Amino acid sequence: MATSKASALDAVGRWYAGLCATNNDSFIPLFFDEHRYLVLKGGGGSGKSIFAGRKVLERVTTEPGHRWLVCRKVAKTLRDSCFAQLRGQIREHYPDAGARVNKSDMAITFPNGSEIIFAGLDDVEKLKSIYDITGIWIEEASELLEGDFNQLDIRLRTRFPYYLQIILTFNPIYITHWLKRRFFDTHDERARVHESTYRDNRFLTDEAIRTLEGFKDKDPYYYMVYCLGQWGVTGKTVFPAALISARLERLPSPVRRGSFAYKVASDGVNITDIRWIEDPEGPVTVYREPEAGRPYVIGGDTAGEGSDWFVGQVLDNVTGEQVAVLRHQFDEDVYAEQMYCLGRWYNWALEGPECNFSTYPVKRLALMNYPKLYVREVPDDYTGRTKKAFGYRTDTLTRPVMLAELIRVVRDRVDSINDEGTLLEMLTFVRNAEKGLRMEAEPGAHDDCVMALAIAHQIRGQQEMRVQGGDTAVRRSAWTEDMWEDYRNADEAMREIMVKEWGEPG
Repeated sequence: MATSKASALDAVGRWYAGLCATNNDSFIPLFFDEHRYLVLKGGGGSGKSIFAGRKVLERVTTEPGHRWLVCRKVAKTLRDSCFAQLRGQIREHYPDAGARVNKSDMAITFPNGSEIIFAGLDDVEKLKSIYDITGIWIEEASELLEGDFNQLDIRLRTRFPYYLQIILTFNPIYITHWLKRRFFDTHDERARVHESTYRDNRFLTDEAIRTLEGFKDKDPYYYMVYCLGQWGVTGKTVFPAALISARLERLPSPVRRGSFAYKVASDGVNITDIRWIEDPEGPVTVYREPEAGRPYVIGGDTAGEGSDWFVGQVLDNVTGEQVAVLRHQFDEDVYAEQMYCLGRWYNWALEGPECNFSTYPVKRLALMNYPKLYVREVPDDYTGRTKKAFGYRTDTLTRPVMLAELIRVVRDRVDSINDEGTLLEMLTFVRNAEKGLRMEAEPGAHDDCVMALAIAHQIRGQQEMRVQGGDTAVRRSAWTEDMWEDYRNADEAMREIMVKEWGEPG
């Protein structure tokens, strides 16, 4: 008995010694981790995918009856990545496991009843036939939408004598990605998060290390993201990512945040008693309050195709600085009303709402007699002549021009942008190779703030660019409900004093 126990312990010791000899130290504890989600974020060359493959093979060869799913977003990418890697690892580390490889169907079976199957999330028919999953390895998990992940998570619910686990491996992705929000920004007791870089991989060749470290001088931002595994986007961003990341480190604090309250008149169109309501979660973020006589412009992006946010970007038209942002999920009428209040407060700013997917906001502003709306020229289909219309239209001619101008602004004057949300959108605004390098938001990301800011810069030519003095300079301020109540209860003389002290209600 003692001899057999010693023999067993000796076998375990040899197994563990072999595991340590052929794996990186930082990953060794993860072979024994039983969290439902094992989240492996790493830079290039960190060895995270090699570890994931080894853990899958350790489990299917020692725990009978596994049905392990290995997947990526697109099925055709699996053959030359995960499938090839696992076959190589079997040859090197598990030659006596009795693995049978089906190259045509991409499947690997073992004598103990375990199997590894491969499927892309775009391979709907194959996914339908997959059931009783005991483990999932998602390679390049950042390619997935959160809904894709949730569907895979649901599949991992079979009865099994061993623990169920999803392994996610991915390179760092943009800082608004759902993976960061779900596993890094909040604590999930069912998840274990691991981060690694090429420095954790003792099996890298000297040549590979020199190549990675060469990016320190050639492209410091790329080195920071791809090599050191920090959150960001590697190589596809339209806007200069290094400048944006640096700006994010030194943003000013907003001076106020809230929204405008008002009463809708009996005609159902106009609004009265406009007042400011402080709200730390409000849709309007103010970085500089309006100054008397100063001209402003507001570019607007409405919720349309691929978007669910209404946005207004306010610029000081003298300096081009971003001074306020309106961003929320509104009904169209509420958006038009908030834009009216915002423009009125900023000295009747020139407003240019985008009118591609709906003309309602600009029509509502016109019905409310908003005095300064951007005017564009459009061809009359009937007469062939040009006519004038309110609102900014983004099309195949205007879109590249407006984005090129915004890229120049970011490159030359990134400090003129004060809003974190806008800058974060810029980090996820990329060139889509599948659409002819079209500039657009990453899948799952938004571009509403980017497009509204681009429109704001495009319409500046229809607004004054100098501070107006004399009698035309009217100081406006956002009155609170208490201020309005005091004003309504005061006589005419006191009202004049209030307006002089507080400024015209905006």
